[in-house]
Amino acid sequence: MRVILFGATGMVGQGVLRECVRNPSVEAVLSVVRRAGSGTASAGGATRSEKVRELIADDFYNFSAIENEFAGYDACFFCLGISSVGMKEPEYRRVTYDITLAAAGAVLRANPGEMTFIYVSGAGTDAKGRAMWARVKGETENALLAMPFKAAYMFRPGGIVPMHGIKSKTAVYQAIYTVMTPLLPMLLRMFPKQITTTEQLGRAMLRVAKYGYPKQVLESADIASA
Repeated sequence: MRVILFGATGMVGQGVLRECVRNPSVEAVLSVVRRAGSGTASAGGATRSEKVRELIADDFYNFSAIENEFAGYDACFFCLGISSVGMKEPEYRRVTYDITLAAAGAVLRANPGEMTFIYVSGAGTDAKGRAMWARVKGETENALLAMPFKAAYMFRPGGIVPMHGIKSKTAVYQAIYTVMTPLLPMLLRMFPKQITTTEQLGRAMLRVAKYGYPKQVLESADIASA
């Protein structure tokens, strides 16, 4: 399997990249980044791999200049995202909706009828919800599901525990993880269907991309059993 990865520098993306590098069924990973060296070295302790190639995109709202580089891939894992804290809806929509749809359109045109697209959304996503972030993510999901991919899956994890030295880029979230580290094993045992790990999420995405899943929208419990 050949994979395109967006968001390899984030907490979820690092976990997914690590699992791609470790999985023998993954032949190649194209990590789309804004600057060289940002999307291959971290991966939560995973060393650089010959499987991984970086592709620098100067404009994340328009991939036409590099679209031909996306040809020949089987799956796209879109893990790029930001926190909505302190953001106005137009600004949040521009990153969450516009970038995602630009990337999805580009990889789809390069691999018509052959691409599986997996989008990491979040628990509580609802296109008709009152919360701004939930509404924008829900509209993003609906737009992706309407596109003619071979298959498209929306992953809605709840709590995500970073593993293997992976850290969140959002300082307040990382502070919470640091404080709660001693309790995390207990929380994972107590709430296996509400809390997942970066490792579990990455492995579930790979399994779903390879074997499919009965549902297009996977909640935390589905991710745990996928």
